[in-house]
Amino acid sequence: MDPSNRKIRTALLGWYDREKRDLPWRASRDPYRILISEFMLQQTQVATVIPYYRRFLESFPSVASLARADETLVLKHWEGLGYYSRARNLLAAARIIDKEHGGRVPDTHEDIVRLPGIGRYTAAAVLSIAFGREVPVLDGNVKRVISRLLCLDENGRTATSEKRLWEAAERLLSRDRPGDFNQAMMELGATVCLPKSPGCGRCPVAKLCLAHREGRQEEFPPPKARVKAEKIEVSAAVISRNGKTYIQKRPADGLMGGLWEFPGGKLEAGESPEDALRREILEELGAAIEIREKLMTLRHSYTRFSVTLHVYACRLGPGRLKPTCCEAWKWVFVDELAAYPFPAANVKILKHLAEQAALKPQGKRAGAKASARKKN
Repeated sequence: MDPSNRKIRTALLGWYDREKRDLPWRASRDPYRILISEFMLQQTQVATVIPYYRRFLESFPSVASLARADETLVLKHWEGLGYYSRARNLLAAARIIDKEHGGRVPDTHEDIVRLPGIGRYTAAAVLSIAFGREVPVLDGNVKRVISRLLCLDENGRTATSEKRLWEAAERLLSRDRPGDFNQAMMELGATVCLPKSPGCGRCPVAKLCLAHREGRQEEFPPPKARVKAEKIEVSAAVISRNGKTYIQKRPADGLMGGLWEFPGGKLEAGESPEDALRREILEELGAAIEIREKLMTLRHSYTRFSVTLHVYACRLGPGRLKPTCCEAWKWVFVDELAAYPFPAANVKILKHLAEQAALKPQGKRAGAKASARKKN
């Protein structure tokens, strides 16, 4: 056993015991709660996850309660957290656990990696933290810590680089407290060993860190090539009829699958936002529209692209709707929209519609509802 590795474990675990953050998922060893936290923490910061985690467990306190939940309700609880495939995978995993494992999260690597949405990192995190299995974890924070500790010129960009980092994580792992050690490594990367301006003066293993000894801590890990975000322009229609608004559900196997949206689509070369919207609605719904007014222009950034969204209030022309590009569609009252999960870019649209509806006289709104019910 490398004596320096032993010193790293001792120093890091002592620091973790004293300084670890009071996070809600650390209050329990319940594998289900740990599984929920690991799904939510994929590509999302801790501060963002905490309120979602608490709210999610209030509604779905057990594997069985989640397994029997409607997908729309699960996605609504996930709304704003992003990467919605995680929510759909989590729901699918809960249903498999409930049906095939008696409601107990699997405690072996072979079984847990068969669940949807669980790769090597998530499997290792759940197995080590919930069950004490001797398996290392390797996320972005841990890669950075290992790269600096050992002066490894690796960032996981290639399969070979990833393999070397996993091997290093395996060598460092504490066999006595694997779950705590893995959390300590992640905690160090999240709070001290930061990508820029690392807090070496506060680091419990600074004296053992090879990069720090050489004054090269900011050189590790080597930077990954940045991919420039694609810029996309989209037009969307808020179509009203008989006091209701048209919404449609995105295909389950596509981007943000299972979420609801207002119809529309991307601008093609040379198109104005209005022309694009007329074309998209004709293609998607088989109907012409009358554009009444522009409601707003929104900008929203995702990991690989940024969207400029032009939003218009519209009326349908004559003819019957024939939606062809969605999983489901509905006409709903504005005050019912909050029950449906929408992409984050739609939040301001929903807020605007709610504010406009609130300005209408109650009697007129009630009359619109009554009239709509008669016609629908």
